[in-house]
Amino acid sequence: MNKLIIGTRGSKLALWQAYYTQAKLKEIGYDSVLKIIKTKGDKIQHLSFDKIEGKGFFTKEIEDELLEDTVDLAVHSMKDMPTTQPEGLCLTAISYREDPADCLVIRKESVVGDALLKLPKAAVVGTSSARRKALIHEARPDVTLKDIRGNVPTRLQKLKEGQFDAIILAMAGIKRLEINMDNFECIRLNPKEFVPAPAQGVLAWQCKADNMDVRRILRRIHDAEVLRCTNVERTVLKLLDGGCHLPLGVYCEVDALGYFHVCSILSGGLEQPLQRVNFSSSTSINLAEQVYQQLIENVNR
Repeated sequence: MNKLIIGTRGSKLALWQAYYTQAKLKEIGYDSVLKIIKTKGDKIQHLSFDKIEGKGFFTKEIEDELLEDTVDLAVHSMKDMPTTQPEGLCLTAISYREDPADCLVIRKESVVGDALLKLPKAAVVGTSSARRKALIHEARPDVTLKDIRGNVPTRLQKLKEGQFDAIILAMAGIKRLEINMDNFECIRLNPKEFVPAPAQGVLAWQCKADNMDVRRILRRIHDAEVLRCTNVERTVLKLLDGGCHLPLGVYCEVDALGYFHVCSILSGGLEQPLQRVNFSSSTSINLAEQVYQQLIENVNR
């Protein structure tokens, strides 16, 4: 087989994901090259995610190239993936899970040591995620929420310049990019309370459904254990018919005895109470459906 062509976005984090994919493929004897593709989400930098029309705004252009056979496979952050695949494509494999938590990154000059989350009164907090806005608003309703776009280094630079008192980032991105955070105060937000996006911290590999050669290759780097949990998380998302901008958090983990524990939140808007549902079960069968049903009942009360 010739060198595999990997479709990827061009941000530092996306490239980390692509290089990681190359390394995993190399381990099993396959060479590859990268093709960088700009997506709608990369081009539209002036709007928050919930104001961009449609779903899959970080994936569609890459998927188009898969369908046109100009790339063999694509690597995505799984939390950016719509739950329904375009006709002709499939999610074939997923990676290990990096730390799924979010991180509150605060300017040292803004830290108030004895305040909740160490934030000053009416702190300006940067995030373009409706889920993160709802969660931080619940904890600190006095904060001012301000949209922020750009890759991780760009966001940190804006924070350093004083455009914000704090921003919220995924721990996975910070760890994978090995960013020196010594200039900031960092608070890891417990994923059971500050619930992450479905499949946060996991990479997904996508290819054409009829490309059995690539599918067989990707199955060799697949993490079946992680899939047990991400299936629950993404099924809740699918039942709610949401994209990655839905104000939904779902986090599932399996304990040493094999029991599944799910924490979830759903926001109906900042002016409404945040809905929380936690479930534990000895099986994942119908677990997502139970979480979904309870979330909907709570929202409609």
